[in-house]
Amino acid sequence: MGTPRSAAARVRVRYADTDQMGVAYYANYLAWFEVGRTELLRALGWSYREMEAAGVALPVIEASCRYLRPAHYDDELDVRTTGTLVSPAQLAFEYDVRRAGTGEVLATGRTLHAGVNPQGRPCRLPARVRDLFV
Repeated sequence: MGTPRSAAARVRVRYADTDQMGVAYYANYLAWFEVGRTELLRALGWSYREMEAAGVALPVIEASCRYLRPAHYDDELDVRTTGTLVSPAQLAFEYDVRRAGTGEVLATGRTLHAGVNPQGRPCRLPARVRDLFV
């Protein structure tokens, strides 16, 4: 429905993000996806804080991640995030996590989000957010 918009964010794998072998724990990729989403919205001139102040939250209703190569302690990662308006009430984000410097793809993923009002009921996204992705 909408036009994809994208941005990149850099994260560094912290020691706390890894297992005993120094490999990043798989669930951390979902947290890095959140960094990417937040930075994409910020790059487009909007933020989660502003959206929530406008009475709309954007919970994840679906998530997937495909792990291709491990990230290790102290690696710098580039998280490229692309957002697309799926409907007036839903946004989809796709992620590409690469090792900085080499560009090696470590993981790809997708999350789907629905707009909900303060009572937790589905609602349309604010016009300002919809307009960012059309």
